[in-house]
Amino acid sequence: MPQSSVSTSFWHALPDGRVQCDLCPRYCKLKDGQQGLCFVRANEGGRVVLQTYGRSSGFCIDPIEKKPLNHFLPGTPTLSFGTAGCNLACKFCQNWDISKSREVDTLADAASPEKIARVAEASGCRSVAFTYNDPVIFHEYAVDVAAACHARGIKTVAVTAGYICEAPRGSFFNAMDAANVDLKGFSEEFYYHLTGAHLQPVLDTLIYLKQETAVWFEITTLLIPGQNDSDAELHALSAWIREKLGRDVPLHFTAFHPDWKMMETPPTPPATLQRARAIAREEGLHHVYTGNIHDKAGGSTWCSGCGHRLIGRDWYQLSDWGLTPDACCERCGRQLPGHFEKQPGQWGPRRQPIDMRHWPD
Repeated sequence: MPQSSVSTSFWHALPDGRVQCDLCPRYCKLKDGQQGLCFVRANEGGRVVLQTYGRSSGFCIDPIEKKPLNHFLPGTPTLSFGTAGCNLACKFCQNWDISKSREVDTLADAASPEKIARVAEASGCRSVAFTYNDPVIFHEYAVDVAAACHARGIKTVAVTAGYICEAPRGSFFNAMDAANVDLKGFSEEFYYHLTGAHLQPVLDTLIYLKQETAVWFEITTLLIPGQNDSDAELHALSAWIREKLGRDVPLHFTAFHPDWKMMETPPTPPATLQRARAIAREEGLHHVYTGNIHDKAGGSTWCSGCGHRLIGRDWYQLSDWGLTPDACCERCGRQLPGHFEKQPGQWGPRRQPIDMRHWPD
């Protein structure tokens, strides 16, 4: 089982002896022995290496709706894992113990790509999700895991902020079947001050996914009171999605809770999410969801033609199923965009930790 650094692509040497990482728009310039802001890509002996290949902060079987993906194999289980580190610096990070970790040695679970695919298959998972921290920073590991999964008929899912450069973006998403992209706000000011990043590269990723790939993707925006929840910003975000990506891209508005460096900011009121959903629907988006609150209407999938409830959801528990075997509305016949099986999965809201040590290599 590999537990050491592995060489990466997407970097080049600089005249002053440093190397520049070209994976994401941070373009970290590293002296020998220095890590990038992500903490996991480093200069070792004049080359950039990934220090977390084959190592994870833990594995768990989740409902696919938790990613969140509502139009991709509903009701099915996904084997989820992450590593450590992140290439953003979100002050509101809700997985900060993983994404902000500088302690690579705390990654207790080790697994080869082939082992992950085998465990997913044996556990009845229809997909493997790269999540908890951003998988673009463990690009090589994620791509290798995806290849092993595809060899066994297992789908792959990236939960990402989409902050990645053009060249690695192609090879990364070419290995993915689905993605949920965090569009964290819709202003450069928000991105710069609260994430330490920039908005445009994320928009570029979303346009790339729409225009250049067959990846099924959905978008999540965490609404933070007083930061990115104004009517004007919600109208602008929704209109951009409609114009650049289309009316059928699902959009999830989720609730903030105080965490990391924003402990004094209050939680998002449910009314804010419901207002955001109403604005997005007013702007013409067909599939808009609320998350992190109990809202059966906002969690369910509705036909954009006749308004029939196609998939009922109470948190992660599915109820109604109003789709024909070819994913059309049983009432009016309109096709529901996404990837659906003839029958919904029955995984429900369960969360099942997986200890890789109990599985043979």
